[in-house]
Amino acid sequence: PTVHFTLHDGIQEHNCGDTLNVSTRPAIPRNGNYCIVYQTPIQDTRCTDRKFLPSKSKGLVALSSFPGAGNTWVRHLIEHATGFYTGSYYFDGTLYNKGFKGEKDYWKSGRTICVKIHESGRREIEIFDSAILLIRDPYKSLIAEFNRKCAGHLGHATEQNWKSQEWPDFVNSYASWWTSHVLDWLKYGKHLLIIHYEDLKRNLFQQLKLMMEFLNVTVSDDRLLCVENNKDGNFKRSGLKKDFDPFTPEMKDLINKYIKAVDDALRKRNFTGLPEEYMPR
Repeated sequence: PTVHFTLHDGIQEHNCGDTLNVSTRPAIPRNGNYCIVYQTPIQDTRCTDRKFLPSKSKGLVALSSFPGAGNTWVRHLIEHATGFYTGSYYFDGTLYNKGFKGEKDYWKSGRTICVKIHESGRREIEIFDSAILLIRDPYKSLIAEFNRKCAGHLGHATEQNWKSQEWPDFVNSYASWWTSHVLDWLKYGKHLLIIHYEDLKRNLFQQLKLMMEFLNVTVSDDRLLCVENNKDGNFKRSGLKKDFDPFTPEMKDLINKYIKAVDDALRKRNFTGLPEEYMPR
């Protein structure tokens, strides 16, 4: 069982036994107190079971983000970590058909562990008792959401889409929304946990533990390790070329001002500022 191994606090491999490249020769142990742990490429099913909450939740928890910030991915992680469905302020038949059964449940039913929402108005925010506020680099969020609007959850906008007037119009409209979304939740949200998409990518295990504690759910390390092994889910869009940059200098000037405004607002509320990679380009 993995509980016997500190898989996230690894020891340097030179403490472990040497394995020779000869199949008939046994490994030569270097230190009997250490061993190498590896996993075979078989699907881990310890975290795939999900259900609705057995009793109505005492509080309504939002999973709030700007579109394109990875909300669907984080819902996948939360569902597999807790074993409970997440709900949605909206309804997306594609997501429902892919296993997000909370999509059809009334979002205020109290039967889901948290509720996806992109809204940023005071009235909507104050309905929730607490919220996980998911933030992603606006450059990456804008590209992801433009791809979704043009080609669905897994598709990519065409070259024609990027070169059309649709793209600059989209940036001018949505970049300000990225900012107002965070600022409004900071202003009107009652109890917040800030999660940065990039931190999840860097240290999934630690960030999952923070979310589980916030949701008041006790989860074994075994189950969290299983989530790591099933982390991608069904809605991972293939990556773009690293040098892909559809932003004009004027767009960057605009977005960089918004980044600074959000960073300042987070720090004024005694939250950690935005990750360094967000900073002006």
